[in-house]
Amino acid sequence: MEVRWKRHRDGSGRWGRAAGREVWWSAVKEEEDGEGKKRNMGAGVWEFGGSRENEKWEDPRVGYLSELRGRRRGGKGCGKAAAMLGGILRPTSLSLARIRLLYYFCLLCLISSNRLLAGTGAIMVTLSFSISIIHQLMYQKHPRVANVLLFFDQDSGEYSPKSNGECSEKINEVLPVKCAFAIFDADFFNDTKIAEIEQGATELNIPISRANRKLVASVNGGLHDPSYLVFNPGWGNEQVQSKTKRFSCPSLSGIQRPEGEEDIAFMTVLELGELIKTKQITSEELTQIFLHRLKRYNLVLEAVVTYTEELAYKQAKEADEMLARGIYLGPLHGIPYGLKDIISVPQYKTTWGSKTFKDQVLDIEASVYKKLKSAGAVLVAKLATGSLAYDDIWFGGRTRNPWNIEEYSTGSSSGPAASTSAGMVPFAIGSETCGSITYPAARCGVTALRPTFGAVGRTGVMSISESLDKIGPFCRSAADCTIILDAILGKDPDDPSSKDISLDDPFSVDITNLTVGYLDDAEMEVVRILESKGVKMVPFKLNYTVSHVQGILNFTMDVDMLAHFDEWQRSGEDDFYEAQDQWPVELRRARMIPAVDYVQAQRARGKLIREIRESFTVDAFIGNATDWEKVCLGNLVGMPVLIIPTGFTKISSPPPDGSRRRTTITTGIYAPPNHDHVALALAMAYQSVTEHHRQRPPIDDLGPNDFIVDSISTPDYLSSQTIPCLEGSVPSGSAVTM
Repeated sequence: MEVRWKRHRDGSGRWGRAAGREVWWSAVKEEEDGEGKKRNMGAGVWEFGGSRENEKWEDPRVGYLSELRGRRRGGKGCGKAAAMLGGILRPTSLSLARIRLLYYFCLLCLISSNRLLAGTGAIMVTLSFSISIIHQLMYQKHPRVANVLLFFDQDSGEYSPKSNGECSEKINEVLPVKCAFAIFDADFFNDTKIAEIEQGATELNIPISRANRKLVASVNGGLHDPSYLVFNPGWGNEQVQSKTKRFSCPSLSGIQRPEGEEDIAFMTVLELGELIKTKQITSEELTQIFLHRLKRYNLVLEAVVTYTEELAYKQAKEADEMLARGIYLGPLHGIPYGLKDIISVPQYKTTWGSKTFKDQVLDIEASVYKKLKSAGAVLVAKLATGSLAYDDIWFGGRTRNPWNIEEYSTGSSSGPAASTSAGMVPFAIGSETCGSITYPAARCGVTALRPTFGAVGRTGVMSISESLDKIGPFCRSAADCTIILDAILGKDPDDPSSKDISLDDPFSVDITNLTVGYLDDAEMEVVRILESKGVKMVPFKLNYTVSHVQGILNFTMDVDMLAHFDEWQRSGEDDFYEAQDQWPVELRRARMIPAVDYVQAQRARGKLIREIRESFTVDAFIGNATDWEKVCLGNLVGMPVLIIPTGFTKISSPPPDGSRRRTTITTGIYAPPNHDHVALALAMAYQSVTEHHRQRPPIDDLGPNDFIVDSISTPDYLSSQTIPCLEGSVPSGSAVTM
């Protein structure tokens, strides 16, 4: 008798793979005898262990196990009952139906008057569960386990479901992944999320893992391509501390106070510092001017989370009193500024831009805030951040670009960029993991520095990735960026990644001794001006063989972020995230990145760092600041970049009557790690003969459908909210929610 297995393309037959054996769920099995007659044996499961002699057929209609060894075996009466029991006790079967059948069978035996049957029933209960557990522990041949291995790309078989030409549909689309999550103590996702995770992991995780393994893991022993996540054995305060050398701030002369507040608002930090130093204006006056502008333009830009007005006036008063006593702390003495709202300030909300944490108050004084306070700066506002530092959407709205109100400011440091651009603060502090300084600065047309990784301490700052996060300033000029960096630079005892970097004084760098490369996408105006300043400009290209830079960054960033927000995801709070296609999707998918593949990604990152270091044959290079490949690459290798505005173009599809709205043009000046001073010096040289960085956005003349209030008038969408009086005070910790 010949046995044929009918495999269906219509989805009624399905297959899987379990630790070296195929498991086929078929809707129909037919037998054909020598006369050509066929007999339907019903739906069931066919398994084989590599040869036809080991085939087994389970027919759920009658519940017995047929072993096919050239002919059908089975029997009637006691033989059939034994076969039925054997099928129920089959170790690979753990279904609820089998347990119920076993229960009923044993129950009948136990209540039987026949002592032999009763004893047999009791023994079988124990035996069945023991066999099942031992089988799983010793052989791990349950098909669910094999599907889990396939999902993690750890299956060593020669084929996968999608390569099988007969049928690719699974018996349960989410069951294998559910099993995987249960194994890793993460079985809290519903079926919809699991299907989404499976698709993302298949399309993204597995190709990246394979590329990394091919790149760095083809040789055993760890002798090549070590990971750049290096253990730091330092024990906090026992580490040797050194003081970073301060920069020599240039003194300005002849600076006069303008008549209008608008002109004051767009002065640089150095210019405002000179006004305070010469007592032409007080810190309290400056604080009032900038709080007024924050409240006025925030109605349009949605850039402020919390006004720190009470604290601001207190710090401003202290600055004025110190100056009256002859104490001057430096160029930041009495200068107002804003902080991205992932930076904690005691007694004020630190919302991380998320509705989940919008009432959070952290009793932590962030290192960067502490340093700015010591320098005499005055905190006037906590500025908008994309929710959990992702893009520009936060619980109070979506921050807009002052140069074109129809655009959003992009990047999670949206509030610092928009506020600085609109003259709402003289400078602001933001952060970047991958693009959150570069993109908002480019969109809003401000000068901003993403410093060398580790140059600025991050204690008290929400973390995405300890090996990627950086703190940097948004300013009106490169000189202002230099002043701010000087204040916040240096080792943070509570941040193991921070370090003292011995930077040369950017104000003293002789740029005529520099060789600077320019990429194909560089702004040639910058190249020509720097060349006219005596800089040797040469064509340049970074050479590296790592082809999946973004994949390495995604593995690093997403796994690190998930580790920091594990409980947030487990508790289901990610369902309330402001943009469901952002962090929730990425962090769910990060659950399926094995630890070994995370480490392989870091080894690939190390290879990338070495190749970039060998390729970096110039002192700096000029290129597009927002090219995604360079953004990912620069963050992975810890490279500093200074973003500077270099011009403007007309907006696309302007209104018929014209518009003052513009699209900003920017460029990036890249330097090797620990050479931020080179980028700053080159940018200051460029800005010394250009005026792009001094342009003001048309925020008072945006367009027919845009509004700016001159009083407390409230637009309809804010009518249910309490808007603080422009000239009055705001209670401590008040938040503007929209």
